Amino acid sequence: MKKNIAFTITLFLVCCNSMFLHAQVTHRDILSRISYEAVEQNLIEKKQWKPFPKNLAEWQQYLPDTMIRKIVADAETAMTIPCSSISASIILEYVRQGDRDTYQQLSFARRQRLFNLVLAESMENKGRFADAIADGVWSICEETYWGVPAHLFAQKAGSGLPDVEDPTVDLFASETAAVLALTDYLAGPAMDKVSPLLRKRIYAEVNRRILLPLETSADRYRHLGARGKNTAVNNWNPWIISNWMTALLLLENDPQRRAKELHHSLGLLDLYVNGLGEDGAADEGPEYWFAAGAALFDALTLFSNATAEKIPVLQDPFFGRIASYIYKTYIGSGYFINVADAHPHINADGMLMYRFGKAVNDNTLQRFGSWAFRHADESVDGPKRFYRTRTLFNLLALREMAGIPAEEPHPDTVWLGSIQLMASRTKNGLFLAAHGGHNGESHNHNDVGDFIVYAGNRPVIIDAGSGTYTSASFSSSRYELWYNTSSCHNLPTINRQQQGAGADFKARSVSYKRGERTDVFMLDMADAFPKAAGIDAWTRNIMIDKQAGKIRIQDRYEFSKSNDLLTQTFMTVCSTDISKPGVIVFDTGERKVTLRYDAKDWRITKEEIQLDKPDEKGLADGWRQTVLYRLLLTNISNKRAGIFTYTIE
Repeated sequence: MKKNIAFTITLFLVCCNSMFLHAQVTHRDILSRISYEAVEQNLIEKKQWKPFPKNLAEWQQYLPDTMIRKIVADAETAMTIPCSSISASIILEYVRQGDRDTYQQLSFARRQRLFNLVLAESMENKGRFADAIADGVWSICEETYWGVPAHLFAQKAGSGLPDVEDPTVDLFASETAAVLALTDYLAGPAMDKVSPLLRKRIYAEVNRRILLPLETSADRYRHLGARGKNTAVNNWNPWIISNWMTALLLLENDPQRRAKELHHSLGLLDLYVNGLGEDGAADEGPEYWFAAGAALFDALTLFSNATAEKIPVLQDPFFGRIASYIYKTYIGSGYFINVADAHPHINADGMLMYRFGKAVNDNTLQRFGSWAFRHADESVDGPKRFYRTRTLFNLLALREMAGIPAEEPHPDTVWLGSIQLMASRTKNGLFLAAHGGHNGESHNHNDVGDFIVYAGNRPVIIDAGSGTYTSASFSSSRYELWYNTSSCHNLPTINRQQQGAGADFKARSVSYKRGERTDVFMLDMADAFPKAAGIDAWTRNIMIDKQAGKIRIQDRYEFSKSNDLLTQTFMTVCSTDISKPGVIVFDTGERKVTLRYDAKDWRITKEEIQLDKPDEKGLADGWRQTVLYRLLLTNISNKRAGIFTYTIE
């Protein structure tokens, strides 16, 4: 569990398949069907397009005075924060120490400071925030690079310091462009009183760094089509494009270029849409849905608003399936199925969920959004640091959402076949989720065949989740991080072999059967392990008895050579009693859950994992505690073939 801080990185962020996927591409081309002529004819002229309020009277139509006062108070605090520069040595911490966080916190805070000031100025129109806004705009425009050091792999010079002659477009460069475009829109008159050169500088920098690169060389980037239309892409595509649309529509004065590039962006969004399965599921996990499916919704909301709702884009049922993913992966009490790099507890954006549900006529999502908004943790500011255009559209929906009933979704049974993910619940409150898939998925953990169990919406057997990103997170050292390995998921380690990384390591013979009383999930995990494991078959059969409130896991195995060392892991956050052979008692604090195994086959030990390293902070935050437990069964029967059975109730 030693943190690897050595800097090893591939030519692209995703040597571990975090950017483009091996999924089957279906050329739906839903958005590409919209013609350029339709965009040109219906696009509202820049001077006439007013998507957001610009003065107090307009804001008061949507927001209560208490919220307006809170926004102004936040800006008054922001005005006291200096615009300090970010040094070269801080940029270099990524390659020298593997530290992403120090730079990112400084950079993200500068942009949030500016947005707070701009939003308050649009409500006051008194000019008292103008100088602070000017300072923020100027200091950000003076930055050599708007992205983060971890993404400098895309420049020709490679990682290190940014090359001013080679501006590259990453997630946070696009976020910066959107922040500056919204600044121009909301606080333009206030800036003009300071100097007309401020708005001129905003356009020049956004055009140089974002608009021109995406207009002339989008295919430089794999998430925007460098590998062609038959390669699926992940969240970088809609996240970047939604911000690009904001900058383009708010800043560009040339109507022909504005229409042409808006149409261009639709075709690029289809790369993301086409890479999803028919059920609309995302293999990146529910946390990244807010940066992927929800970012797609951001882009389409902008498009609809800028074309006066005259070009229907969200009526296709496929967008409804994308929207429904977020509640199909919901467990309860704020917990989600945390596959891939998702954290278990997400401070979900309820207003976004409500708006998405309304747009696709999904009452379940609307009510879930209302519930999530009412249960948001205001102390967690992460969601507020990005997606500022989304934030503004959210504010416009605040009053209408107030009348929507708040309700947690608890779907009885879920099957998302495109990512081989199932979930089911018993009548007495047990929750089970399991998945197959392959180890080349986006933000992959080597975890084919993993499962999790909750009781009364409290975690029992868990997926540890993702740590805080460092240089190792998306490098050749990714699978040296313990929480990304199969040995720290609820899986066997076979003849000292863990699962392999890459799309070739996959589940086979996957099936899911739903019944009135029982649901059964089956897969063969043998191909997820390297040949050195020496197995011909490892079939995992997971059955949940919804009436009796029991879960049974059966592993039917066959070795091609000797069974020398075999272990089975169970990860938990619970206190556990393992004193009685053949029985593990998990205590959630509210319920006790028992797992039974055959003591003739296994010897059990318990390990504490102290979450005290910098890259483990994300795990500690996700679980609200600083220790996890690994229960390790070591095989003592050493048979070459047989069945292991685990019963949970």
